[in-house]
Amino acid sequence: MNNSKGFDNVNFYEMKWDLKGDLWAHDPVIAKEGSNWYVFHTGNGIQIKTSEDGANWKQAGQIFPSLPEWSKQYVPEKEEESIWAPDIYFHNGTYYIYYSVSTFGKNTSAIGLVTNTTLNPENPDYKWVDQGYVIHSSESDNYNAIDANLIFDQEGVPWLNFGSFWSGIKLIQLDPVTMKPAEGAELLSISSRTEQPNTIEAPFIVHRNGYYYQFVSFDFCCRGIESTYKIVVGRSKTITGPYFDRDGVSMMEGGGTLIDAGDDRWIGPGHCAVYFSGDSSLLVNHAYDSLKKGKPTLRIKPLHWDQEGWPHI
Repeated sequence: MNNSKGFDNVNFYEMKWDLKGDLWAHDPVIAKEGSNWYVFHTGNGIQIKTSEDGANWKQAGQIFPSLPEWSKQYVPEKEEESIWAPDIYFHNGTYYIYYSVSTFGKNTSAIGLVTNTTLNPENPDYKWVDQGYVIHSSESDNYNAIDANLIFDQEGVPWLNFGSFWSGIKLIQLDPVTMKPAEGAELLSISSRTEQPNTIEAPFIVHRNGYYYQFVSFDFCCRGIESTYKIVVGRSKTITGPYFDRDGVSMMEGGGTLIDAGDDRWIGPGHCAVYFSGDSSLLVNHAYDSLKKGKPTLRIKPLHWDQEGWPHI
């Protein structure tokens, strides 16, 4: 299943991913409609970038003019306009973007949902409609309601996975009509680390060849060239887990097979998203550019899969 209406005819492995233009981005996700590419990322009102070829990028405004009014009930202390960690999914003619409103280092947080039927601002139907509140966390909770990611299981049931630090990554079943938590849905734990602080966040789940793959980020973001972010993965036969890494270690016990820990230039890669087009796939994330004083930068690269079904770059 793909989450865009433009990827299906693209072989990601045949494209050159030498990115240029306006590449400042944190927590990016990507989509394609027609011949145009779009990136959504953390920033004032949810920042939008566009590209005609997936390589040359330019800034293209934002979704919200200001913080959604509903969010002030759940995160009253937030003053700046930055909305975090959008996730995009195309389903039945609608784009669903889940987003986070929070303050750094606290779990007084909320996840919201905004929808549109097109990503093209020149389309007369272009209109972002805020569907409002989805789920929240407060100081009394042992989880953090940020970094949402939507996945439909193989039976067509929608699930939202999310989480950052505290007790780790959570999963909750959604109502297919409202796309918000189903009545009586249980909040499940699907990954955690064994030490404190529990440095795990930004989950992204995809399905491929009989397995659900859960990608997460370990360690610390947002410290420029001092960041220690890295991308790891585990897999499960069922959406609810348990997820295990390549060595058979449970992701509830700190397991995770390393995908990308960066290099001398690209420090702290993390908050990744994975996209398929046919048999090819992409890994999209940010990393901190050591040649530009640790500027958070959009990274897009092919994601390959070995004979045992494990992803690698």
